[in-house]
Amino acid sequence: MAVLNKIRQRSLFLILVIALALFSFVLADLFRNSGALTSKSQNIIATINGNDISREDFLRKVEVIQRQMGPSASSTQAMNRVWDIEVRRAILETEFNELGLEVENEQMKDLIKTRYGQDPTFLNEDGVFDEGKLNEFLANLKANAESDANSFALYNQWLETEANLAASAKEKAYYNMVKAGVTATVAEGKMEHELENNKVDIKFVQIPYSSIADSTITVSKTEISDYIKKHPKDFEVEATRDINYVLFKEEATLEDENTIQDELNKLLEGKVEYNEITKNNDTIPGFGKVKDNESFVNVIAGSDIKYDDRFLFKKDIPVAYADSVFNMNKGKIFGPYKDAGYFKLTKMVEFKQLPDSVKSRHILIPFVGAASADPSKVSQTESEAKATADSLASILKVNRSKFPDFVREFSSDQGSIEKEGRYDWYAYNTMVPEFRDFTFEGNKGDLGVVKTAFGFHIIEIEGQKDKQKVVKLATIGRKIQPSEKTIDNVFTDTSKFEIAIEEGDFQEVAKEKNYVVRPVNGIKLLQENIPGVGNQRAIVRWAFEEERNIGDSDRFNLPGGGYVVVQLSAKNEEGLMSVENASATVVPLVRKQKKAKQIRENVTGATVQEVASNQKQSVRTALAVNMKNPTLSGAGREPKVVGTAFGLQEGETSGLIDGNNGVYILEVTKVTPAIELDNYQAMANQITNKRVNSVNSSLFNALKTAADIEDNRAETVQ
Repeated sequence: MAVLNKIRQRSLFLILVIALALFSFVLADLFRNSGALTSKSQNIIATINGNDISREDFLRKVEVIQRQMGPSASSTQAMNRVWDIEVRRAILETEFNELGLEVENEQMKDLIKTRYGQDPTFLNEDGVFDEGKLNEFLANLKANAESDANSFALYNQWLETEANLAASAKEKAYYNMVKAGVTATVAEGKMEHELENNKVDIKFVQIPYSSIADSTITVSKTEISDYIKKHPKDFEVEATRDINYVLFKEEATLEDENTIQDELNKLLEGKVEYNEITKNNDTIPGFGKVKDNESFVNVIAGSDIKYDDRFLFKKDIPVAYADSVFNMNKGKIFGPYKDAGYFKLTKMVEFKQLPDSVKSRHILIPFVGAASADPSKVSQTESEAKATADSLASILKVNRSKFPDFVREFSSDQGSIEKEGRYDWYAYNTMVPEFRDFTFEGNKGDLGVVKTAFGFHIIEIEGQKDKQKVVKLATIGRKIQPSEKTIDNVFTDTSKFEIAIEEGDFQEVAKEKNYVVRPVNGIKLLQENIPGVGNQRAIVRWAFEEERNIGDSDRFNLPGGGYVVVQLSAKNEEGLMSVENASATVVPLVRKQKKAKQIRENVTGATVQEVASNQKQSVRTALAVNMKNPTLSGAGREPKVVGTAFGLQEGETSGLIDGNNGVYILEVTKVTPAIELDNYQAMANQITNKRVNSVNSSLFNALKTAADIEDNRAETVQ
């Protein structure tokens, strides 16, 4: 009992002990849990001005954008596009909320009416926008959203559209408010007039910084570091990585190219092959003697370029070989020759005269299953469609004046109905092959029925222009690519280099083996393109891994075949630029400061003439100098020097001035005040227009700079 009493007496103390123990347990778990005290939930991809963007919503939008951008766009490009949209939306939404900007119901109705005012879905019998139809459409969409996946997607799409319309309206209102607040006053107009028209004439002496050799001025690392600390905003940098790499490309060697040419040359000769089916030897003629060029090119030769049964104009043939190929006789062969990554053999199959453009009209009779045929409107079978086309063609051959009427009544080609079925002056390769062959190889006035994938066409050739020679060629192509032996050699060379740099210096080993080392500096966390290598997101991820150390190396595959061996050469953390990286910028600035100090110490005299004599420099003049364009003839842009001149009275001499290009002393010889105007409103209007025009380009950037943005995208990019 005594123990229990003591426990009761000290219950508050025990509670505190237990609480502290639990708190320490939670703290320990937090520290173990990937920095949970300092980072957002893994479900938050960004926080902008205190507003979170969820990972799920962000990735859903990335998926949509990537589909819109097409297969050529990478996931990183799509993600960056969405990021820019979301950042803009979040930053502007912060401004809208602070100002209380809202889109009321009536305004939203007007926005929707403007957007969908011509949409047939929401028009009444008189062609006027009907709000009732819109409301009915939305009610049905919402009602079906719970049970139908398509309706659910459409409803969410509609909500997104409404949100975008509201955001656009608020953004427009916000920008207009800012523009209304940048109006210049008449006093500002007067100041602008005086900046342009107050003039001074001066005489001056310049002791240029170039009069002291750079080699005589030393700048220490400490001085560079001090300069960076005094100007931190100029040297703030993101985290970056520097790498060196060596490329090992799988490229065809001269030996590989010679082998390919030898294989092509063998196709010129006939050969005997044993036929497993007939159990006899078959004689296969050479390329020059075969009749079935298509089968020889595609099957026997196994060409990487398939046979193309078209006629070519001279302009369609590579310029370097056009004359040689175009002027061959029938059956003759040109090559092997090298063109566009292939070795080729080209044979003249046929040549004739064809027009370079044709004018024709047609009636398209589709059938069930034809390309682009509307199942709800097309009911004729193929044989029925042909019978219809033949029947109409028979009538037209007797009376072609009926052609426009038949087009309107029977043709399914909506693109040509308004032109009475006509296509004006199209080039050779514009139409599908069957249509093309009839209109280009026939004669003006011909009328016939032609079948294509779209149905049966009744075609009349109305005109042909500029007949000229065309050729039909059979080309066997072999892609120039490395042999298995070459690919094996590249792999072996890469492996040997990797082994060598484990023990030796990356640069030295590469030099010994005559490999080119390519440096890439300043790679950012979300970067994906490596100059000279292309899209290599894997290299960027590798370089930014926490366990990665300077000097580490690794091998990566090249998209086109081969390898790249990469070494991490530097890790530049977020914050102020390192002394080494900043030296190229800072050294000239500090050197200039030191030169200015040295020049000042050597100058004696208080007048322009005395300083000129002392420094062995000439006295120069600058006339009609103004503050708007602070330039001195022969000395360049010197705003500090010109500003000093406008602070002096006529006849007054300045002290020494450290300018952009040297140390100066000047004397004002004449002051010419600006002519006073009766009214400065015109100048004020000019300033206002400039400010208004700059709002669109500058406002958002200013808001973005001031925004609090926490970016967690790096954890998402693969």
